[in-house]
Amino acid sequence: GGGAYGAAKAGGAFDLVRFVQQPQVLARIVSAVFALIVFACLVGDGYTSVPENPQLFCIFNRNEDACRYGIGIGVLAFLACIFFFMVDVYFPQISNTTDRKYLVLADLGFSGVWTFLWFIGFCFLTNQWSWTKPEDVYIGADSARAAITFSFFSIFSWGLLLTFAY
Repeated sequence: GGGAYGAAKAGGAFDLVRFVQQPQVLARIVSAVFALIVFACLVGDGYTSVPENPQLFCIFNRNEDACRYGIGIGVLAFLACIFFFMVDVYFPQISNTTDRKYLVLADLGFSGVWTFLWFIGFCFLTNQWSWTKPEDVYIGADSARAAITFSFFSIFSWGLLLTFAY
């Protein structure tokens, strides 16, 4: 066997090609890209204004919480992907089974929570977009749709990360 959490396999040289070919690493990269797209779309084109009033408002039914939620979970998901990517890099070098256990459980827990939060985000953004008045959308409709779409895709990418952590 591989020992507790693969501890018997700890050590050895780092092989970049083999590392990048691991399914959980590929899923983490995809999840990071999806999160980047969501929050970049919302930061870039998620706020707009009307010609009569220069005050910016969220493109999603003028609901600031919709933009904040999408940006918040997108940024945190991107940062978590970077963190867990670094954990994936150093994981084979960790021989302490307790440390390995806590890292795996952290990945499992975070992936589970973020799968759920992406589902909530997709539902929330979709609902607010359906109530958005067409006259409030001068530019940014494509970015809003992209944020919704990649929120949906993120549900599955984080679910895949949850599966790999399990």
